[in-house]
Amino acid sequence: MKNFDLVIIGAGPGGYIAAVRAAQLGMNVACIDKFVNQESKPSLGGTCLNVGCIPSKALLESSELFAKVGHDFIDHGISVSNPNIDISKMQSRKQKIVNELTGGVAYLFKKNKVTSIHGHASFVGENESGVIIKVDNNGNSEEVCGEKVIIATGSKPRSLPNLPFDNKSILDNEGALSLSSVPQRLGVIGSGVIGLEMGSVWKRLGSQVTILEAQDSLLATADKDIATEALKIFTKDLGLNFEFSAKLGDISIKNKEITISYQIGDIPKKIVVDKLIVSIGRIPNTDNLHCDKVGVAIDERGFVKVDDNCQTDNPKIWAIGDVVRGPMLAHKAEEEAVAVAESINGQFAHVNFNTIPWVIYTSPEIAWVGKTEQSLKSDNIPYRVGKFPFAANGRAKGLNETRGFVKIIAHQATDEILGIHIIGPFASELITEAVVAMEFKASSEDLARIVHAHPSLSEVIHEAALAVDGRALNM
Repeated sequence: MKNFDLVIIGAGPGGYIAAVRAAQLGMNVACIDKFVNQESKPSLGGTCLNVGCIPSKALLESSELFAKVGHDFIDHGISVSNPNIDISKMQSRKQKIVNELTGGVAYLFKKNKVTSIHGHASFVGENESGVIIKVDNNGNSEEVCGEKVIIATGSKPRSLPNLPFDNKSILDNEGALSLSSVPQRLGVIGSGVIGLEMGSVWKRLGSQVTILEAQDSLLATADKDIATEALKIFTKDLGLNFEFSAKLGDISIKNKEITISYQIGDIPKKIVVDKLIVSIGRIPNTDNLHCDKVGVAIDERGFVKVDDNCQTDNPKIWAIGDVVRGPMLAHKAEEEAVAVAESINGQFAHVNFNTIPWVIYTSPEIAWVGKTEQSLKSDNIPYRVGKFPFAANGRAKGLNETRGFVKIIAHQATDEILGIHIIGPFASELITEAVVAMEFKASSEDLARIVHAHPSLSEVIHEAALAVDGRALNM
């Protein structure tokens, strides 16, 4: 049995980053992962790199370019007659990007002398050297021992009762990313990140898309001003059809058609689609880990119980990422990975949950960090708001991307920034300035006094900061 200073279960963004950082700190590290790609070959990087964040952004970019060719290029004086898209080539490009990045993780492991082990890991028990883990690879098993262990097994899509994913008709994120043709009618259950992003992709490529949402509004966790603007853009400009407060009934499949019965209030409704994406959230992937054998507690929702430092009830075992409390975000998992690796090494480390950004890669993009206006009202915290539209920004006009705005919320008494919310072009990049500002307890006046390049999209953040004090210069 091989012994390691640290064994990590899972090679997604949390697991592989923890492995690399721990190896940099001089630990003898092994990382166990069971993922196999479409060719049934081991592939590192977890859901994010293989069937999540990375491939979805590749398809979003392809679909947005296709839409611009057909609708936006004419504004630039560029005429293109009857554009068409080769779905097979689009998918091949997506897979090439995935293969390059997952291969990059394998290179990082080799470079940092991380031992990569393929198979399903489960706990066996403990001995004087540490925690014993069994690795099963298609019936071939071995045991390894880690003085310390990090659980980074991620999450998996939640399915509807009695409606399992087959990724032919009923699609999870992997199936939604792998369609070989554009469905004429696409149904989406759930208007969260995956539902909006995948619905947007296939709508731009020609699908009629209907999104059923149990909540009574779009993006309930986002700032209301952002959600309201997003709904207007997604319906008017993109043509997505939303049905809110939808209570699902029977879902049946016959002759490759999916019939979805649902109810809004007292009104029964029904739609027929060719494909159905179910995106009703994700659940922690703790199946068959046998955590009970090493004294690691799992809560009623399947999450590994940890303290503020991501340590479990067993002092030799930590857990990070989607498998523990907090937002299911790849960058959150990465930050916890570094923090745990460094704390195991005796260093001080922390993760500030108050400055973790959220991003939705629709068009326009949506991003935010910190408190929403509605949460501040609920907590009776006094605040001031500054807003500025991209429509008044020269760079946005040049890009022909003038939809949306930046909203900054600052404490009424101290002027400390409490939240920044963006809907507009490159919001995923712009939000980082907000994160830095909030991490260093900046005020809106601090942002207002910083020189921003002209012309640039970041000037909209500058103007929104000025607007908190009622002195925006370009509106």
